[in-house]
Amino acid sequence: MKKSILLVLLTYSFGYAQVVAPQPSPSTTVKQVVGLTDVELSYSRPSMRGRTIMGALVPYGEMWRTGANRNTTLQFSDAVLVEGKSLAAGTYALFTRPGKALWEVFFYTKTDNGGLPSEWDAKAVALVVEVTPTSLNESLETFTIALENLHNNGATLSLNWENTSVPIQVEVPTDSKTMASITKTMNNNPNADDMYAAAVYYLQNDKDLNKAKEWIAKSIAMEDGKYWVYRQQSLILAALNEKDAALEAAKKSLALAEAAGNQDYVRLNTAAIAEWSK
Repeated sequence: MKKSILLVLLTYSFGYAQVVAPQPSPSTTVKQVVGLTDVELSYSRPSMRGRTIMGALVPYGEMWRTGANRNTTLQFSDAVLVEGKSLAAGTYALFTRPGKALWEVFFYTKTDNGGLPSEWDAKAVALVVEVTPTSLNESLETFTIALENLHNNGATLSLNWENTSVPIQVEVPTDSKTMASITKTMNNNPNADDMYAAAVYYLQNDKDLNKAKEWIAKSIAMEDGKYWVYRQQSLILAALNEKDAALEAAKKSLALAEAAGNQDYVRLNTAAIAEWSK
């Protein structure tokens, strides 16, 4: 009886044992806010491991899953422009057709494929763009998709492996979303922070500086004593070529920054005062 129980226990133990080993192509998820748009990328990352990649493991002229294992997916919270072409908000499988001089990049609405679709559905192709590949300075061992060159209105989606980089330009609707937010907020009892944020956006994006001047003054009137607000006011006034007023604002910012012990703003204001005093 005891031998029978021991045999059952051993059988149960060995039957449920699992080998733990690293994945040959580990998966990763990248979440990035670009401007005001949420972008999420999920893919598996194969490595060279001594193999020739472009034109061999990844053949030219044939469809590639653009990664390993299940579909590489890319999700956008807003409609975007990819290489200047419209792409609706949503989640897409990313497929490519590599070439020596040109890559085709496909955004595919069916995302539950185990690699390439068993049957290609032309109706599921939301967008196709053509991109010219470039050369990397150093060989890259592991396939990497990166969101690079981030700025308020977009980023570069780069497909990088071996000595090849495929830079895909993505534009996001930051300006339209921000302007809609400013319009709505300014018509609905804006506070000092709202006035400040709107003024700074107008300054940094070459919009109506007189409106920015009005809003930053209202922000200070509502909530005085912030060195960073006076700093932005000085920049707005300087951009309007109102140097005397800009100097006055910079000196207020400097005094407040010194009192707060913020050396970064002390240096910024000191340099601005020296420049505008010439």
